[in-house]
Amino acid sequence: MWRTLRISLLLVVLFGVGLGAWFDQHRTTSWQHTVWVGVFPINADGSAVTTQYLAQVREADLAPIGAFVAREAHRYGVRLGEPVVLRLYPELTRVPPALAPRAGVFARIVWSLSLRRYRSQVLSGIERARPQITLFLLYHDPAREPALPHSLGLQRGLMGVVHLFATPGQREQNNVVVTHELLHTFGASDKYGEGDAPLFPEGYAEPALQPRYPQRYAELMAGRTPLTASTQRMPDDLEQVLIGPATAREIGWSARR
Repeated sequence: MWRTLRISLLLVVLFGVGLGAWFDQHRTTSWQHTVWVGVFPINADGSAVTTQYLAQVREADLAPIGAFVAREAHRYGVRLGEPVVLRLYPELTRVPPALAPRAGVFARIVWSLSLRRYRSQVLSGIERARPQITLFLLYHDPAREPALPHSLGLQRGLMGVVHLFATPGQREQNNVVVTHELLHTFGASDKYGEGDAPLFPEGYAEPALQPRYPQRYAELMAGRTPLTASTQRMPDDLEQVLIGPATAREIGWSARR
């Protein structure tokens, strides 16, 4: 009896959340108005290195992301001058809930709701002009964590949890990672396969290029530039990245040509 009631209540909550998410997604992918993105830095490891790095983070560091999205949107015929604007908010002291390894379906649902609650609590502290999309940037000292946890971007919930290295030399590649997760919140899917190799044709920035290799750019949602059929490299910055035709279709750009 209690189990049935618990499941029924959960389904009601999920229905309400899903309906709200649908309206939010429609507003953010209409490309009729600028989408405001709130960026919240977090010290993920509590180290002195990360603390020092976060003290130097400025909103201007995020400017290449907005410029990249505008450049690519205009290339696909979106007339909006600034499709996205990123605003940097004060550092958060509490990290978002983490998904346990090998979590089951029920645990994933509970985690998703917990993450939404975390987002709601963060936004409740903003009196006005709350961002439509929320990105939580968790910075790590590379000496402590040479391999970062998996980042994610959620269209249902309009938020991203992004793990980054706290070092100035990584700032431009960090922007590539942040932009990748941001595009997930607009509905873009990953376009890489085994060994992180870009999938052809959807994971190629210029799938019709002849000869096919080497590609000149990385496709954002594939994350690497194919040099040969079996080798690829990560881009250094967003100047080496494009949004390919498949991704443009997913986020509602290609129909505007």
